[in-house]
Amino acid sequence: MRIVRDHQFVSPADKGASAAIGNFDGVHLGHQSVIDIARAQGAKIGAPLGIVTFEPHPRQFFAPDAPPFRLTGSAARAHRLEKLGVERLYELNFNAALSSLTPEEFAARVIRDGLGLRHVVVGADFCFGKGRAGNADDLRAFGAEMDFGVTIAKLLEGDTGEVSSTAIRTALTEGRPHDAAAMLGHWHRIEGRVISGHQRGRELGYPTANMSIEGLHPPKFGVYAVLVDVLDGPHQGSYRGAASLGVRPMFNGEIPNLETYLFDFSGDLYGAALSVGLVEYLRPEEKFDSLDAFIAQMDADCARARDILAHP
Repeated sequence: MRIVRDHQFVSPADKGASAAIGNFDGVHLGHQSVIDIARAQGAKIGAPLGIVTFEPHPRQFFAPDAPPFRLTGSAARAHRLEKLGVERLYELNFNAALSSLTPEEFAARVIRDGLGLRHVVVGADFCFGKGRAGNADDLRAFGAEMDFGVTIAKLLEGDTGEVSSTAIRTALTEGRPHDAAAMLGHWHRIEGRVISGHQRGRELGYPTANMSIEGLHPPKFGVYAVLVDVLDGPHQGSYRGAASLGVRPMFNGEIPNLETYLFDFSGDLYGAALSVGLVEYLRPEEKFDSLDAFIAQMDADCARARDILAHP
């Protein structure tokens, strides 16, 4: 997958895609249905599959001090899109200049002239241009004028209603990872590099891989059964485990992070890239009266997680 970050400097080889446009936060089943349409349209006209998205997320750009809301960071989103067969990722820098373009200017300067897209697929609720003034029907009209095809995809409905990033955030906030997974089409995953911790887990017999969740929507704090992919390094592979997400009240922590214990693993994971899938919420965070009580609870958590992950 090739990644392009500036619509004004695109090589001829990276132009001419059939592309879906959107933020693709979480890359859920609704997003995947739009991508599948772009793939099918590309097959008809002999065009590579592309995605047009934005970094930072426009919501972050306009409200930088708002609480974290993203389901996936840039790297995790790219990883997921590559798995889906995307060949061109146009991850455009969302800045003052881009946000000030009118809908017609966006269609002409970005879609037609900059990226040279041959076909575009958007959801029925798509809005674009300064002040979100343009809608999907406007884009179709611009496409007819500017010689690129436009398909408007219907919004996807799941068993519990519309599939959306907002509904997925709600499920995660309430500790319902199975419901989130039903809308995502995969376990909700937190991806990042393993960072140094206080090594308390190692001292307690439960060495953990610590990861930051900065900038991401925080799922319900507590302990989870997890499926873990080590994405690089000498220990690359898939593992099962238990993870604690939160502020570590037993040790008076303040900054939320994710601490993951991999079953039947020994080795150094510092600096490795991990993808941790939340499978089942086991219990809330808790402060125990003693370390012995804490260790006994971790024993119980791991036993329960092993049982769950035997049949995830």
